[in-house]
Amino acid sequence: MSVDSKQSHIMCPCEAWCSQKRTYENLAYEPGSQSELYPQPKALSRAVFQLSGLTPKTSIQAIESHITSLKGVVSVNFSVASGLAQVDYNASSISTRELSLEIQAMGYGVVDVAGEEVTKIGETEATESLTRIRVKGMTCQSCVRSIEGRIGTLPGVLHIKVSLSDQEAVVQFQPHIVTSEEVKEQIENMGFGATLTNKDTSIDCGQGETPVSSSILDSLTQTSVIGIVGMTCNSCVQSIEGKISEMTGVCSIAVSLKEEQGTVTFDPSLTQPEELRAAIEDMGFDASLIGMLNISGSTKMATADEEGKVQKCFIRVTGMTCASCVANIERNLVKHRGVISVLVALMAGKAEVKYDPGIVDAKRITQLIEGLGFGATLIEDNAVMDGKLDLSVTGMTCASCVHNIESKLTRTKGILEASVALATNKAQIKFDPEVLGARDIIRMIEGLGFGASLMKAEGFGNNLDHGEEIQQWKNSFLFSLVFGVPVMGLMIYMMVMDSQHGEHGGSMPEEQNLLPGLSLLNLAFFLLCTPVQIFGGRYFYIQAYRSLRHRTANMDVLIVLATSIAYIYSVVVLIVAMAERANQSPVTFFDTPPMLFVFIALGRWLEHIAKSKTSEALAKLMSLQATDATVVTLGPDHSILSEEQVSVELVQRGDIVKVVPGGKFPVDGKVIEGSSMADESLITGEPMPVSKKPGSSVIAGSINAHGSLLVQATHVGADTTLCQIVKLVEEAQTSKAPIQQFADRLSGYFVPFIVIASVLTLLVWLVIGFVNFHVVKEYFPGYDENIPKTDVIVRFAFQASITVLSIACPCSLGLATPTAVMVGTGVGAQNGILIKGGEPLEMAHKIGAVMFDKTGTITNGVPRVTRVLVLWERARLPLRKVLALVGTAEASSEHPLGMAVAKHCKEELETDVLGSCKDFQSVPGCGISCKVSNIEEVLFMRNAFLTGLKEFPRMLSTCWRPSYSVLIGNREWIRRNGLHVGADVDDAMSSHETKGQTAILVAIDGVLCAMLAIADTVKTESALAVHTLLSMGIEVVMITGDNRRTAKAIATQVGIRKVFAEVLPSHKVAKVQELQERGLRVAMVGDGVNDSPALARADVGIAIGTGTDVAIEAADVVLIRNDLLDVVACIELSKKTVQRIRINFVFALIYNLVGIPIAAGVFLPAGLVLQPWMGSAAMAASSVSVVISSLLLKL
Repeated sequence: MSVDSKQSHIMCPCEAWCSQKRTYENLAYEPGSQSELYPQPKALSRAVFQLSGLTPKTSIQAIESHITSLKGVVSVNFSVASGLAQVDYNASSISTRELSLEIQAMGYGVVDVAGEEVTKIGETEATESLTRIRVKGMTCQSCVRSIEGRIGTLPGVLHIKVSLSDQEAVVQFQPHIVTSEEVKEQIENMGFGATLTNKDTSIDCGQGETPVSSSILDSLTQTSVIGIVGMTCNSCVQSIEGKISEMTGVCSIAVSLKEEQGTVTFDPSLTQPEELRAAIEDMGFDASLIGMLNISGSTKMATADEEGKVQKCFIRVTGMTCASCVANIERNLVKHRGVISVLVALMAGKAEVKYDPGIVDAKRITQLIEGLGFGATLIEDNAVMDGKLDLSVTGMTCASCVHNIESKLTRTKGILEASVALATNKAQIKFDPEVLGARDIIRMIEGLGFGASLMKAEGFGNNLDHGEEIQQWKNSFLFSLVFGVPVMGLMIYMMVMDSQHGEHGGSMPEEQNLLPGLSLLNLAFFLLCTPVQIFGGRYFYIQAYRSLRHRTANMDVLIVLATSIAYIYSVVVLIVAMAERANQSPVTFFDTPPMLFVFIALGRWLEHIAKSKTSEALAKLMSLQATDATVVTLGPDHSILSEEQVSVELVQRGDIVKVVPGGKFPVDGKVIEGSSMADESLITGEPMPVSKKPGSSVIAGSINAHGSLLVQATHVGADTTLCQIVKLVEEAQTSKAPIQQFADRLSGYFVPFIVIASVLTLLVWLVIGFVNFHVVKEYFPGYDENIPKTDVIVRFAFQASITVLSIACPCSLGLATPTAVMVGTGVGAQNGILIKGGEPLEMAHKIGAVMFDKTGTITNGVPRVTRVLVLWERARLPLRKVLALVGTAEASSEHPLGMAVAKHCKEELETDVLGSCKDFQSVPGCGISCKVSNIEEVLFMRNAFLTGLKEFPRMLSTCWRPSYSVLIGNREWIRRNGLHVGADVDDAMSSHETKGQTAILVAIDGVLCAMLAIADTVKTESALAVHTLLSMGIEVVMITGDNRRTAKAIATQVGIRKVFAEVLPSHKVAKVQELQERGLRVAMVGDGVNDSPALARADVGIAIGTGTDVAIEAADVVLIRNDLLDVVACIELSKKTVQRIRINFVFALIYNLVGIPIAAGVFLPAGLVLQPWMGSAAMAASSVSVVISSLLLKL
């Protein structure tokens, strides 16, 4: 028997697998030659079967003929009256289980009544063994599938079952081919720990299996009948039987061409009828589930017949990574007696289970989920999900209307509470969504003659709305600016007059005094400063109060301290001068508050505008959702009886929704009819569309491609995947700790220092005054002997103390950060790096780990042809001709891979026009077929251009234009069309597939002639960017929703060692938090909607400029040029900016710190007294120095 040949019946997978595997692994022998190397025992045994499902029309001869045709069966005796079949068979060739499966495949129920030995020839040897291996290191179902897939293909391994919860593998194998030690070593080679827990248990196939073996094989107990349309000949039958029999968990399959159906016996713990049906559809046939027979002898269907018995519980589930985890939980729970239905929400991490409390309880269900390897916590038992509805009701005129509505609603089953308010025209209703929905309630009210509509819920992210703060700081800035501009003019006037006419009184000559001690200039300063101090600085005072209440001193405290001291000091010295009727009006600091408030309020206004972008990210997310849905009513055979356009908020669970090509899926659900492709980059981040067939899950917000679908809603409203992503982004933004800016930290030290210095100055001068009054008397300006001694000492001490406070709080301190940030962000923008505010700019230099998304970030995000391999030995076709044929064929395809191939062919041929294509057929998941003609024009015109021959067009018009039959697709598509894929071609394809690339084959006129490799290629600068970050001591991680194999291949190319694959958006957030908990500052670089929660949660979110609007809005930094080296540039710019901010603080403080000891009177003995102009000069010099220092960032 050759590898490709088929028998009319399908063998047990173990036997079929062994025969095929030996052909490959032992090339020197025929498949049957293993029996020569390892002689099999020859034992004749007898089995008695009880058959059910027999009818008077049943052909006994057909049954006997089929069973006796099986290899190893010696004789069959059948009793029609009793329904018993006695079979004598050779146990070395066939087992009782295989016999029972063969009978079941014919459509009859069967019970093995007795198995007795008839004759024994020779001594029986154990031909099969069983071993248990403890496996350590498994974390999810992906690990389980990986081990079962790898070990299950080893020569001699017949069956393997891995339990994640028990951390154990049970392996059935043939000891003459492979040993348990070798199996253990293979598991260890996969990176898991493996330990043999028992000695091998022998299984005698002739005498029936041991109890342990039976427990494994008894799980293969279900048979499903699948209707198959589209088969034309026995080749189709053999193709289906061959493909499906190779699937994991399939025991046998019998396909009937005449009846257009297939009967499949399978292990329900390994596969499901829907997977089998989908696999048949993937082969290009139409398949539908007809029915299923449970043949294990025990019923595992729900037994809660009475509706009143049903209860519902909600369970929090952790550890789910993909849709297969959801399917695994749903599939396994439903098999348990008492469990009626299971609905698992992947993004919400929640399972909703209906069960019969008389058979099973919620605690047991939780344990069952934990037994599957997932974390499970009971949230709510015997839960009644209360739906809440706020409606706007129109047409009510009196209390009678209210009564009519309320009485109608409260009498309706499923409505728990109804309250209608006539004054506000509103209705508040609580209902059970399992019984009815919002649409039903609205129709009920409308049926009474009133109008009803949903009240629009408040938008997401209101707690993140910075609109109020933006308006506050805008008003504060404009108010301060109105008074600040005149103050600035007066300051310039004062500086000019003091420098030009100092000997005549400068800016405040005595003759301009309105009152003794009160000059016109000081009055103008007072009138301009007072409104700003009271109204313009209001929000600063509020912020400072809140900070002090929490026992911290931030920048607001410092600003309030500086402005308050300057204002109060100026008012006090002015009042004192007026009280003393001084000839010269004193120098005041009224100019400080308006100028400081203008600059700081402007900075705060701009900062809150940048922060407001966070709530815009949520608005962008919500815009992805469809606004309307087409709800349909179905008749027999899924025929549409009626259609209704409703708002998406009114779609109820269980509704059938029609989704047209190009439309958005309004809710999460399952496809019940139709086939199409869907763009699910919303969740996975992958641009490749996903095939959708009956039974497939769809996601709200994803886009339907070319086929119309009927979808049954499973998650609606706030339970949809899209709403869960919105919730993730919102939680990430609200939980993200605010960055404490450098200015705030400095203020925390500087404010106490100034206050202590001022208090010390006061105390020291009080002590000096009372100890040695002559010192105070000598330096007190305008000393009058009539003033009491105590008053002089106190006034002098307070004047020195207040002077220290006023000069120590410069306005340039408030300019140090904003000016550097403005220049830094400007430099970034010039270089293609858009930085939103000062916080990310200050944080970026602390980054200790960078997490990269894969698709669209490290890679280009679009598939490209990476290799074209022409099989010259077979086809003898030139490359250009192959490209012309392939490009013409794929030009009609809507699949991204086909579009990539067509684009590549056009680029290589340097033309936009290709040949003609007709009879185009596309089979989802397989490939395309068509007839191509008129390619000679493309080839000849190119040759004419190269050679300069003008006769080519005329020659072309007279030559014969052949038509070519073109097939493009995967291995299965090529084989189904009768072509053989050789080992060399298969190896070439496998080498690309191990790198995460897609390999497709091309056949022209029935000859395999080329192989194309297609992949999402890595950006040219990705490897350099990763290398640079690693050399800077930054940890680099790649995180993607794509499969593990592709992720590892891409990571290897760019030099990333740590990879997280098959990750959901919620898990990306968790990975960011894990790194943050290790004390690292994390930057997340991404481009998709699925990256937005992680971008919001990271310390610095960096979005690619070509990415989605949602990602760009959620991020702190946007790389406009789509260049990953800009990540490095952003970190370097942050370092330079923070360094410049620190230098600015030095310039802001140096003049004033020098002035503090002068103001405190330390240098009085040396004759150095703080002159009035010194404070102004220090303030001006520090401000100019800060601005110039910031501008140096541009160099």
